[in-house]
Amino acid sequence: MSVDTTMAERKSLFTPFNIIAGIVLVAGLVVTVMRFTGGLGAVTNLDQNNPWGIWIGFDLMCGVALAAGGYTTSAACYVFGLKKYHAGVRPAILTAFLGYALVVFALGYDVGRPWRLPYPIFVQQGTTSLLFEVGLCVMLYLTVLFIEFSPAALEWLGFKKIRNIVVRMTLALTIFGVVLSTLHQSSLGALFTIAPSKLHPLWYSPYLPVFFFVSSICAGLSMVIFEGTLSHKPMHHLMDAEYLDNHDGLILGFGKACSLVLFGYFAIKVIGLAYDNNWHYLATGYGAWFLVEMLGFVALPSFLYAVGARDRNIPVIKWAAGLTVLGIIVNRFNISMVAFNYHLPSAQRYFPSWGEITISLFVVTIGVVVFRFITTRMPIFYEHPDYKGEH
Repeated sequence: MSVDTTMAERKSLFTPFNIIAGIVLVAGLVVTVMRFTGGLGAVTNLDQNNPWGIWIGFDLMCGVALAAGGYTTSAACYVFGLKKYHAGVRPAILTAFLGYALVVFALGYDVGRPWRLPYPIFVQQGTTSLLFEVGLCVMLYLTVLFIEFSPAALEWLGFKKIRNIVVRMTLALTIFGVVLSTLHQSSLGALFTIAPSKLHPLWYSPYLPVFFFVSSICAGLSMVIFEGTLSHKPMHHLMDAEYLDNHDGLILGFGKACSLVLFGYFAIKVIGLAYDNNWHYLATGYGAWFLVEMLGFVALPSFLYAVGARDRNIPVIKWAAGLTVLGIIVNRFNISMVAFNYHLPSAQRYFPSWGEITISLFVVTIGVVVFRFITTRMPIFYEHPDYKGEH
């Protein structure tokens, strides 16, 4: 090996991405040690009034919503027969699988005893608890996502017989995944219906389960577009002709669907506001922020999606997808943190500590690094030559 080749390899290791990711991973490991040796108090601002913080609001609630691209894309392709979206299924499934796996990983920080996470399922079931239903569905759906993702890994490893068996299960797995996603996406919203006195009336509603499920569809479709946009340039050399040929069609189709779903979401939110007769709260500070969420992150992207789909304007749809993803994060933050315990004085309100933010960045960075590792080695953006044309 020449000196020039060695220098080039060394230089490639110290890219801006690798340097930033390395710093975040090291910082995350340091805070991890602090959390599991010093307890929650060593790294969080949680207390008796605020037992759930950013690790639930972002890592769990946003993570589950943004991982909804798995069930939305696979349902479009296999349940509704829209085979033109087949090229987008594997990237969506991989994103969903990593999203759910990291949700479980992040829960270990919040619970503090990761080895006890299976207890509510296998040892002491609380069958009347919404958390039990959420936990059971997440465990089952993570298993489904692992099986749905496995054909790519099995093709990479060369295990043809096992791969063919799993592929035959695709439709059944997709239907099971849609059912499980419907249950736990809505149940995350139902968790907050037990705290009507703590959640601001503009965000509290008996229809929270419906709001969470419908918004997860928007989140999933938008995340597929957003993830594809971020991956397109750095992963372009890994994408085959089918993926590239169908990429714009997928964006246009999902953009049209997102416009309709976001419009429906906006409508049912207004109906919920009218049902509870909470119009007078719109004149308050919280009302102004509620209008920012609804107009800026729901109505605006719905309009942009519609214009983009009508004019076949791909950049506009991509911007709408980014805005929708940000809007889902804003909504989940509002419900779990901003509008929660709204009646408390500012001194007792929750704001995440640097340790909590570091762990959240740590979890996201792990997801990006693993996603890059898998996509550069396994047939995610392209079809394996031995299985060309097999859908």
